[in-house]
Amino acid sequence: MNTSSSHFSEPTPRRGSLACVGMGMTLGSHLTPLAHSYIVQADVVFAALSDAVVEAWLRRMHGDVRSLQPYYREGKSRMRTYRQWVDLMLDEVRAGKRVCGVFYGHPGIFAWSPHKAIEKAREEGFEARMEPGISAEDCLYADLGIDPGRYGCQHFEASQLLFYERRLDPSAYLVLWQVGVVGDRSLARFATGPAYRQVLVDVLAQDYPLDHEIIVYRGATLPIQTPGVRRIRLRDLPGDPLTAVETVVLPPAVALKPNPAIQERLAAIDALEVDAGR
Repeated sequence: MNTSSSHFSEPTPRRGSLACVGMGMTLGSHLTPLAHSYIVQADVVFAALSDAVVEAWLRRMHGDVRSLQPYYREGKSRMRTYRQWVDLMLDEVRAGKRVCGVFYGHPGIFAWSPHKAIEKAREEGFEARMEPGISAEDCLYADLGIDPGRYGCQHFEASQLLFYERRLDPSAYLVLWQVGVVGDRSLARFATGPAYRQVLVDVLAQDYPLDHEIIVYRGATLPIQTPGVRRIRLRDLPGDPLTAVETVVLPPAVALKPNPAIQERLAAIDALEVDAGR
């Protein structure tokens, strides 16, 4: 009997995989069954969550949860931290493990690392996917009673309004994210002060009156919490005790302006279709 190695194939090494899933915003309420299955079936879980309580809850689901939060440090570029997160997850994927990255809210919203990790994993031939979660935006619509389809809704990272020339529509809602670090060009601060927010107010004042009422919003992350909602005037934003996790919403400042020329054109099309149907 020929027992040479040519008659036997080497076992195929187990390929690694990556799933980046959303924990949702409120502990225990927003995790989808599919996201839960990725967590419990993973070999290793990496976590970037809103606080230690949520992380402790995650540890009840899996025995190997590795927190990504310690990689943050005052004075260290957040982009350097995010690249480290990608490397940590990809190292385990390359080792043949099923890796799950768990991120608070939605893993694809204001989250560079999940997108980059999935992109790199796929480039290297690994299976990688993103499982959505309930985001801060979703909670904002529900808690503030906003229907984005009524007037339209614009979303901007606040610093983009300072670094670039952007066009705003004051007849729609305006949602500004990460106002607490607005103007930070280093990506190394946890907060910027009133002088930076004053620059933001000066930019917004080109389209909104200074006495316009705005909303400072924070979604609940624990079931025992209620959403944080306070209303102030735009001019008072620089002195407001804003935190990095709060979002600023500007309701419409002017009414929608009809477009008579387009409406007449559409009316003419309607009339032609009615005539054609006779």
